Amino acid sequence: MRHPFIVTLCLTGAVVLSGCEKGIDTEAVDREFQGVNVIDGTNLNEVMLSVSDPNEAVSYFQRASSGDPDRIDLARGLALSLIRAKRHTEGVAAWARVVDNTASTADDRVELADALIRNNEWERAETVLNAIPPTHETYKRYRLEAMIADSKQQWDKADSFYETAVGLTTTPASVMNNWGFSKLTRGDFSGAERLFTEAIRNEESLFTAKNNLVLARGSQGNYVLPVVPMTQIERAELLHTMGLAAVKRGDVVTGQGLLREAIETHPQHFEAAARSLNALETNVVN
Repeated sequence: MRHPFIVTLCLTGAVVLSGCEKGIDTEAVDREFQGVNVIDGTNLNEVMLSVSDPNEAVSYFQRASSGDPDRIDLARGLALSLIRAKRHTEGVAAWARVVDNTASTADDRVELADALIRNNEWERAETVLNAIPPTHETYKRYRLEAMIADSKQQWDKADSFYETAVGLTTTPASVMNNWGFSKLTRGDFSGAERLFTEAIRNEESLFTAKNNLVLARGSQGNYVLPVVPMTQIERAELLHTMGLAAVKRGDVVTGQGLLREAIETHPQHFEAAARSLNALETNVVN
């Protein structure tokens, strides 16, 4: 197990002892500490990106990069932190600065395209991806390509990109969910249901996929909750979603029953379902 703090103390002691013999060389001390700080700083960068509050990470990387503007790892950390903090406009600018660095990589360009999509700049994102060599084949690149194809309703291309992305990751649940939602928007409800089911099989805690699965089933007139792992609160929320899907399909009485069941199922007061039911009953009376 590494002990960076102990190593730092040892190095400090070595430098000070050397200074006692020949007179302290402050430049040598600075050089020694720069080396230690780079090692320890790299570990701190990883911590800030993985467990820190995103806005705290932004502040950390802003300070660090302003002190050492040529460090591309610090520029990347700032860009990643801004996206995590949902400061997408700033994130786009930060990733653009990373890409302008001569040490940038194709992965950095993919991250810029991701930031642009998050900022609703689809055309710029497509331009960035098109400039990346086709030999750069990564999960994230193909997932973004699929999303852009979706936005242009190029369904065959989207399916091809989604399929490739699924094959390039060991955790395909989120891309399966995206692919399923693409099928849902096209009206391919059975195809969407299959993909949402596969997404949940890969990641049982993915509630978005559960909710989308209920929408896909409800759109086909199937108002029975799927057999998937769910908490009591999730069950109530899924019943609410299914009730709304039933109403949208014209099955108003069924929808009312599902909303009442959602309210009864929820362990606390279910305000959203209560409002939906009240609005529906008021509309029916009027």
